[in-house]
Amino acid sequence: MRRFILIACLLLTALTAWSQGVPPLEQLRDDPLKAYGNDYPYLFPTTELTRAPRGYKPFYISHYARHGSRYYWNDTLYKQLDTLLAVAHDRHLLTAQGEAFYERFLAAKDELMTGISELTQLGWDQHQRIARTMYGRFPEVFRKGGNILAISSLSGRCVLSMSAFCQELVQCNPKLEIREQSSRFTLDGVVPDDDQNPRKRDFPKATPRYEQHRDRFMSDDSLRDEILRRVFTGTEGLPGNPARIAGNLINLYTSLPNIGHEGMMDGIITDQEIVDRWEASNLGSYSWVFSKQYEMIPILEDIIRKADAAIDGSGGKVADLRFGHDSCIGPLTVLMGINGADCDPEDPYAVKDCYQNWETCKAANIQLVFYRGRKAGEDILVKCLLNGFEATLPIATDNFPYYRWRDVRDFYLARCAAGSR
Repeated sequence: MRRFILIACLLLTALTAWSQGVPPLEQLRDDPLKAYGNDYPYLFPTTELTRAPRGYKPFYISHYARHGSRYYWNDTLYKQLDTLLAVAHDRHLLTAQGEAFYERFLAAKDELMTGISELTQLGWDQHQRIARTMYGRFPEVFRKGGNILAISSLSGRCVLSMSAFCQELVQCNPKLEIREQSSRFTLDGVVPDDDQNPRKRDFPKATPRYEQHRDRFMSDDSLRDEILRRVFTGTEGLPGNPARIAGNLINLYTSLPNIGHEGMMDGIITDQEIVDRWEASNLGSYSWVFSKQYEMIPILEDIIRKADAAIDGSGGKVADLRFGHDSCIGPLTVLMGINGADCDPEDPYAVKDCYQNWETCKAANIQLVFYRGRKAGEDILVKCLLNGFEATLPIATDNFPYYRWRDVRDFYLARCAAGSR
């Protein structure tokens, strides 16, 4: 059985590589910012979509998105760096590069402290553009108007992402009626593990198999020491241990494109250095998205329930939109096995071929597009887009990227039942 699963995963990985076009490490050479992982600002696809089978038209879209670009999600990073740099400056422990960085940090300090966790203009723009792209790609879904339900987490950056998306859809077609809701009543469908969710359930944690062989992966920590050397003449007596200091500096660096301060850390870190450490950071990302996958079962159940209602006509909606966090869409990608994210390889070096943490970027989104044929009784088809690209599902099909909904539904209901035990 395990041999069959391995063969299936290898075939799916090969299909994924074909559908996405370029292996992960080559993608990093073409776009080093992808090494920023879940800090990567959304990349808008330019690829053409595969035409639907003859006679089929899209009629409903089910969507889950992460909020757009934002300031750092809590105040710890900015406060710790402010204290660290101030102490190093007062004790004359900053290099010339470190002093230049400190001056740029101070110039932006009030903005950073005020903006903590909030959506940036870029984040707003991302969701407006994604909405317009969705409308342009699937006009048949929206052309006659119709009802849409949009739900978000209780976080302001998610609420504003939802608002940006919905405003753009209405700009595209004023006949659309969109209900926006950020409420404890709907948390099960968007952030089920929120402590404020009145229907929160306990689910088992999962551990990826590569963890048993983590010692096979050769990790290089030399960047930490190099960063400290560039910023400080010494770190003795500074607040925080060297690993935390270097980690905070890296986290600030990868967050800068989202807030319009890309040049703040010139001379401190380079994109190539982030690329060189990407595979190790991707392993860490896979561990946390893999471990939380079953906690996203309520989202998948919500997707299935609302899709069934759209198909039988009882739902009365042309789309369901959800706006949440990387802590949900990442594990949901694994739970759904999108592009082989559930393959769970034993070899740590194989993880990068089934999951890439830039797929959980700012404004990351999953779109399930449903198609109906002209003839009564024809199968309902569904296509999955991950960040605007056609994606594979762990389900047999003879017409990729289109899958029979009944096959998809049965597979995911069984997966939800198994993960709820």
